[in-house]
Amino acid sequence: MSTTKVKEGSFVKSVSLVSGATAFSRVLGLVREQVLAYFFGASLATDAFVTAFRIPNLLRDMFAEGALSSAFVPVFKEKLVRQSDQEAFNLANTVLAAVLLVVGMIVLLGIIAAPAIVFISAKGFTADPFKFGLTVSLTRLMFVYLLLVSLSAMVMGMLNSFGRFGVPAFAPAVFNLGMILSMFLLRHFFGIPIYAVAVGVLVGGAGQLAVQLPLLWRIGFRLRWRLDLLDEGLKKVVRLFTPMVIGMSAGRINILVNTLLASFLIEGSISYLNYSFRLMHFPLGVFAVALGTVALPKASEIAARGNMEELSRAYRQALGLNLLFIVPSAVFLAFVGPQLVSVIYQWGQFSAIDTRHTALALLHYSYGLIGFAVVRVTVPIFYALGDSRLPTRISILSVLVNMLLYYPMIRALDFAGLAAATSLAALLNAGLLLYYLPAKGVPVSPCRVLLSFFKLAIAACLAFYVAALVPKDFIPWESEVISRVLNLLFTLALGGVLYLLFCFALRTKELTLLKRGFFTKRSID
Repeated sequence: MSTTKVKEGSFVKSVSLVSGATAFSRVLGLVREQVLAYFFGASLATDAFVTAFRIPNLLRDMFAEGALSSAFVPVFKEKLVRQSDQEAFNLANTVLAAVLLVVGMIVLLGIIAAPAIVFISAKGFTADPFKFGLTVSLTRLMFVYLLLVSLSAMVMGMLNSFGRFGVPAFAPAVFNLGMILSMFLLRHFFGIPIYAVAVGVLVGGAGQLAVQLPLLWRIGFRLRWRLDLLDEGLKKVVRLFTPMVIGMSAGRINILVNTLLASFLIEGSISYLNYSFRLMHFPLGVFAVALGTVALPKASEIAARGNMEELSRAYRQALGLNLLFIVPSAVFLAFVGPQLVSVIYQWGQFSAIDTRHTALALLHYSYGLIGFAVVRVTVPIFYALGDSRLPTRISILSVLVNMLLYYPMIRALDFAGLAAATSLAALLNAGLLLYYLPAKGVPVSPCRVLLSFFKLAIAACLAFYVAALVPKDFIPWESEVISRVLNLLFTLALGGVLYLLFCFALRTKELTLLKRGFFTKRSID
């Protein structure tokens, strides 16, 4: 059996491991959102918390799981492949020292400037002084999370580079568990119970970092203070990091504008968009993020060896698996959105009106899921090849288009127009990345990708259309709760089975790829 074949099977199984751990984390994430919805609904308090948490969360995307991790892993992996473990660990200590210094200063400035930040990002809250003040206070409390998650992302990048994917993928589950337990155990200790959720963010962030440290110790890493600003490895990380931050800054500004506009719309708009985005993010995290997590260190290793043919094959494999799972997920969210939102959120303080509004936002996030997913597995290829500038330019262009779409979309769809504009921009971003990827020496035909997408979309639409038509009242249940849950599970299970059958009938290459990756490990182009 060839090395390529073995590695291909290993890639699929690594993705499966990360997907499984991520799925568990995402389930806990949904439970976290359910608990939040149960105790607080779509209220003034949840609007304040979502807005406050969004600010350090946006910076997290740049300084943690986004630009920092994507810039660090290729350089770290190159050190491992071309030099030694010790040289790679020296680089890690240098970068960690720089992160502690820079992110620590950002956290301090964020705490001081919280009123100005909230004023810029949610000016509509100024009409209610209590709501504005609560948001400022929550922002200050949760800014420390940025430092915790930045360190956690560095540790995750090192572990992934050594092929250790399970524990880092499980770590976010600890974060969600910390938030859930804090809401249950601490809310009675605060005059304003929403503070318990903010404390939970810090508890979960500390746990997410701590759970990865024993494995990092076992692979041989030892923490040393090594701040060398002239280190060549650090300079290379900064060169990759800088354009990524510029591109992501445009995206973060876009999200702040999104929040600002939503703050002027009907009360609960920010919460509706947040709850629906979390549901959309579930399959994105389980499949696309898992693929991107495994793809970045693998692509960096292949790129360090200069094997473009193997890199192209690995990318086509990742893209195919991505579409196989993401397309039916998008169709499911669009077709069964109201039923799904009802089962997940409509308990306690979350009303039927909240369900209707959240489902509408989810409908317009659903088609954007495909764009987000393609971006997640395509951008790491550019980073592995040392090009962070082109994805940055494309990201900035997509953000500008997104902002231009806000006005007409809000006029047409109210708060759901914000979701629609975001989704259309994500599709544009994905399309442009696919168009320019061959210029980097990674041949991929946009026409073939579109053909594969349409075959999968046809299979998914037929499957879930039929599943939605099948009567589900053939087993009587006195409990409305059990009935709602079982109806949803039946639709999901039947639609999934029909989707696989239709994919088999249409002879989709992606289904064959999945089967070969798990069972025969044969190569497929």
